[in-house]
Amino acid sequence: MVKRIVIALVVVFLMGGAAGSWAASHWHHWEAALDDLRHAKMELEKAEHNFGGHRDKALEHVQRAIEETRMGVEYNERDHEREHEGEHRY
Repeated sequence: MVKRIVIALVVVFLMGGAAGSWAASHWHHWEAALDDLRHAKMELEKAEHNFGGHRDKALEHVQRAIEETRMGVEYNERDHEREHEGEHRY
């Protein structure tokens, strides 16, 4: 489970570095990552054992990744809107 979280975090941070036009055309990957991160958070919250504080630390990292990914999705939506603002003007 921790391995899946680490992989998800790496994917999110790598995607954050390429957030320009690539993200505009591949936003569904961001949405999928956001869903996966939320699922990972839910699974960690269900876990009964904290394993020496590592569960709590993993939850912190996942929450930060959720926030960053959500902001990336919102940025993409704003950027996409700006690109298409003038298309329907007469």
